[in-house]
Amino acid sequence: MPVTASRLIYRTPEPSDVHRLFAIFGDPQTNLFNPSGPMASLDDAQRLLNHWLEQWASQGYGWWAIARREAPDHLIGFGGVAPLNYLTERRINLGYRFAVDAWGQGYATELGHDALTMAFQTLGLPQVFGLVRPDHAASIRVLEKLGMQPFGLLDDVPGKAPSRVFRICHPITARS
Repeated sequence: MPVTASRLIYRTPEPSDVHRLFAIFGDPQTNLFNPSGPMASLDDAQRLLNHWLEQWASQGYGWWAIARREAPDHLIGFGGVAPLNYLTERRINLGYRFAVDAWGQGYATELGHDALTMAFQTLGLPQVFGLVRPDHAASIRVLEKLGMQPFGLLDDVPGKAPSRVFRICHPITARS
């Protein structure tokens, strides 16, 4: 069942999303800060989509497929909150990837706000983390706008500067 925010529509990914997922994740521009680079094949996209569908089935939440309200059949990105391994520690991570034509319009901030609202109000999660490369200024600004605070560093890319870790706590948990 799709969820509509002010400008965006979120829904659970579907098997038919694999080509759009590959178009976005395989685009070199959307991977400028991804140490792994662009997704290499449609098979890779299928594996990632299968992983997301398994998360939805087992956890009841995960990354959404995202469209603009005025064009609900055209996906502009994927994102939300989902479990992610920070090396050996499992965290609930806020993440997103948008098509280039969706950049600069505040969609990442809107998605982040909506995903955090769902994480705290609907799921009752105690905290959410964000993992970002240290030179990805735009994503760092998004996390800061969302109220996420620097939490530490994660040496997750051999031979490169550590990623920055941000965290936000559930408002009730933070007051305890």
